[in-house]
Amino acid sequence: MITVAVCEDETSFVEILKNLLEAYFIKKNIQSQINTFQNGEALIHSGQDFNIILMDIKLPGQDGTKIMHTLRTHGNNSQLIFITAYPQYVFQSFDLDAIHYLLKPITSEKLFPALDKALKHILPANEKTFILEKGSSIIRIPMKDILFCEALNHQITIHCISNKYQFIGALDALQEKLDERFYRCHRSYLVNLDAVTELQTGTAILSDGAQVFISRRRQQEFMHRLLYSCRKELP
Repeated sequence: MITVAVCEDETSFVEILKNLLEAYFIKKNIQSQINTFQNGEALIHSGQDFNIILMDIKLPGQDGTKIMHTLRTHGNNSQLIFITAYPQYVFQSFDLDAIHYLLKPITSEKLFPALDKALKHILPANEKTFILEKGSSIIRIPMKDILFCEALNHQITIHCISNKYQFIGALDALQEKLDERFYRCHRSYLVNLDAVTELQTGTAILSDGAQVFISRRRQQEFMHRLLYSCRKELP
């Protein structure tokens, strides 16, 4: 479960943030707990450790930067996102190891990429899962085990290291629920870049020997994404 603290004194804006956060975690199939605080002192006195803190800078009492300085001094390592209407505080925010600085008004287009960045630091890639609901059944599939996903006649097949899962759906919707290691290399295929062992003209060879087609217009971008993925694995 991901725990989130929202430190903001505007009640109407708190509701906007909560709705956005709930929508994000539902989309990611991640359980979350969202706590709200009207000032920084209440956050400090809660004594709770949160995975993510959304902190307004202009607050009643001490401002958000001072609150975070106090928390950092006492060992807090939450993923910090500052939210404010005042751009002049941007440099102070990064001094406090903020991963992002968002200016109001806040939209999903602004917030969701910041949350993606936070999750990369919180959830190790090997622990991320995809939740597949089939009728009354729920199947938890580790993303690291997914080699590629194939769409044919409105049916999706998820090819894993030791199993296959089929369901009716759209590849676009599935892609939104997977992480950045999956690339849409063809209108019918999503491939796990971590599983690619060889790249040939128009074809990706996967660790189990499977071959996945790469559309002509996506071959160059696929190569760039694959190279970038390889660089991230280097020490």
